[in-house]
Amino acid sequence: MGRGKLRIYLGAAPGVGKTYAMLSEAHRRVERGTDCVVGFVEHHNRPRTEVMLHGLDLIERRELEYRGSTFTEMDVDAILARRPAVALVDELAHTNVPGSRNAKRWQDVEELLQAGIDVVSTVNIQHLESLGDVVETITGVRQRETVPDEVARRADQIELVDMSPQALRRRMAHGNVYKPDKVDAALSNYFRPGNLTALRELALLWVADRVDEYLQEYRGEHNIRSTWQARERIVVGLTGGPEGRTLIRRAARLAEKGAGGEVLAVYIAASDGLTFASPKELAVQRTLVEDLGGTFHHVIGDNIPDALLEFARGCNATQIVLGVSRRRSWQSVFSPGVSATVARESGPDLDVHIVTHDEAAKGRGLPAARGARLGRSRIIWGWVAGIAGPALLSVLLSLLVPGLGLANDMLLFLTFTVAAALLGGLLPALASAAFGSLLLNYYFTPPLHEFTVSDPKNIVAIAIFVGVAVSVASVVDLAARRTHQAARLRAESEILSFLAGSVLRGEDSLDALLERLRETFAMQSVVLLERTSEVDPWTTAASVGNGTVGRPEDADVDLPIGDTMALALTGRVLPAEDRRVLGAFAAQAAVVLDRQRLVDEAEKSRELAEANRIRTALLAAVSHDLRTPLAGIKASVTSLRSDDIEWSEEDRAELLEGIEDGADRLAALIGNLLDMSRLNTGTVVPLIRETDLDEVVPMALGGVPEDSVDLDIPETLPMVAVDRGLLERAVANIVENAVKYSPAGQPVNVSASALASRVELRVVDRGPGVPDEAKDRIFEPFQRHGDAPRGAGVGLGLAVARGFTEAIGGTLSAEDTPGGGLTMVITLPIAGDGPPVSPELPTSAVT
Repeated sequence: MGRGKLRIYLGAAPGVGKTYAMLSEAHRRVERGTDCVVGFVEHHNRPRTEVMLHGLDLIERRELEYRGSTFTEMDVDAILARRPAVALVDELAHTNVPGSRNAKRWQDVEELLQAGIDVVSTVNIQHLESLGDVVETITGVRQRETVPDEVARRADQIELVDMSPQALRRRMAHGNVYKPDKVDAALSNYFRPGNLTALRELALLWVADRVDEYLQEYRGEHNIRSTWQARERIVVGLTGGPEGRTLIRRAARLAEKGAGGEVLAVYIAASDGLTFASPKELAVQRTLVEDLGGTFHHVIGDNIPDALLEFARGCNATQIVLGVSRRRSWQSVFSPGVSATVARESGPDLDVHIVTHDEAAKGRGLPAARGARLGRSRIIWGWVAGIAGPALLSVLLSLLVPGLGLANDMLLFLTFTVAAALLGGLLPALASAAFGSLLLNYYFTPPLHEFTVSDPKNIVAIAIFVGVAVSVASVVDLAARRTHQAARLRAESEILSFLAGSVLRGEDSLDALLERLRETFAMQSVVLLERTSEVDPWTTAASVGNGTVGRPEDADVDLPIGDTMALALTGRVLPAEDRRVLGAFAAQAAVVLDRQRLVDEAEKSRELAEANRIRTALLAAVSHDLRTPLAGIKASVTSLRSDDIEWSEEDRAELLEGIEDGADRLAALIGNLLDMSRLNTGTVVPLIRETDLDEVVPMALGGVPEDSVDLDIPETLPMVAVDRGLLERAVANIVENAVKYSPAGQPVNVSASALASRVELRVVDRGPGVPDEAKDRIFEPFQRHGDAPRGAGVGLGLAVARGFTEAIGGTLSAEDTPGGGLTMVITLPIAGDGPPVSPELPTSAVT
């Protein structure tokens, strides 16, 4: 049975109607007779969505026991046993309760698809893994549940469920999304018009890129070369001259006029040296186009107009921007120029803009080099000049000026030999020399019209003519070859300079490098292969393009890189002279791959160094901070056990109190050290439950004097999704730290309030405060700010508090208290309507 098809309803924001649209699609399929079941749908108590479930076949959810509580998840086994044609699975990014068949719901969906069941699912744009940082920057909320982009991109259909920010806010105000008591907070925070507009733009751009991928795949599969003007793509042809900046800015303005416009700047380095470019100017233009949001491409092509048009059609461009030719006006007599040729051959599907600039008709500055890689027309003209030219000259000299003299006749024939060498190379010139000597012998050397020579001097003259003709042809051809080699080396040096520039710029994207290689040599695909030994199979380290291969021997071009790596290209066979540049690309690819792995190893080394630093600080703490309370306990115990001193009841009570205080300090220090160790080893796994703050926060104040804290926790606060034990420990550390630095008679204020989908707990003190540059440093392990005495702790309280807060999905930050002091802000997520979610647990984890 074949693989099932996946259809995803992608929402720009919560509440736009993804689930409603999915259920509507289910009803349409049921009406057409399709066997459709509801595997998992979360209606969030929205009446209109709940009504849509009526009439659909629901698969009972599976109940799971986890730490004394019962949760429900989608029953994958029941769906596989039922084998419907279509299954509805809501919330693709959902994390399953530990003990489920799979850790993530998208993995459940993958099983259904493998079984041949079509799946209709939903996901919001903020849950795509690649957009997590962007969404957090926009909304201030980090999405803990994500789905890999590749899962969504593999979907057979993606339908955007969109709604204007104003319409979504009206829907929320009417109570169609959240309960009335949550509407005001939601509208003033996460669902602000700016946030919704930005999320909507993200969704539209992501879907547009996916549509563009579909379009490129379809065009490639059907070998469509003509331009489909579905999206404005503007190609800028650069020559390396100063006018390139003007062209780039003009193209950027054209792109801004159409939504989603894209600028692609391309420099074509001709192997025959017909262009001259300044590497410095090209580097400036590359930076400019990237600053304007475009991309820069470097392509090799023998025929610049053809290569430019091929590139434009290959990327489905709609417009080409070129500058007015910098050549002198008289040079147009010999060739119309690149701009005119591209405009003439672009066809009706490509608009060509010829832009004027200050460098027009001023010349190129340096003469263009001639090349020896001659086209068919050049070779034909060389043979025409070498064969037809002497024949026509013989007729003209015989009829018009018969007595010109043998020496003059030879010079005229030599002219055609040189012309043949310049146009067609060595072979036409040699043929012209031989044919010209025969004509001279037949028409101009006595006896005439015979291939014999009566005068020995004429034999010498003809021999000298042949020798001079061959020598001149050889020199001209050698010069052309040297010029070609110089032009070729210049083109190679330009490419190598770009590679060197990428190293200096710190570019470490292997895919980008391989894509540049593919464009440079106009290949279909490029694959970097590696293996651990000669007997092991090849594995793909990176690849770009379509039709990639898994072995070097299957490629059109393969280049080994050492003993364990190889570069494989498909599309066409490259000439041997291109392998030098190909080798530079291969070496750079190996360097980039090694750099990426070194970066990963460096990150691991950094983590090890941090752990070593913490261990060193831990030893320092044990040697000093733990010794102080131990010394106090030891002194008090020794005093109590002394037989030569009679202690009064008050003295005895004071010594016992000192022992108790030292033990408490010792227990707190050891507790923080153990907590920090658990955070560093990743063994802190929270049990997320719905919790009231007014139950947790008072329990955290047991370690401070009663009159040192003012508590203000409203009973109307929504419940938060946290681990009660971890939150209590974090709040206790923060409050104890605030009380320690607060002046006498100034109690610490602890208050809480609800904002959108989160609750903020604020701990406010009136102490000395912390400067801005130290606000992040106070959360590092073993850091104590200001003049805190050595006996005040090891500097782990706030580090542990932040670690525990982040472990339960919250954040901890420091702010200035108006009027002086420091405010610690704990932000916690509000509990949702569904079952609580816990991350996957390691086998050795303990709370």
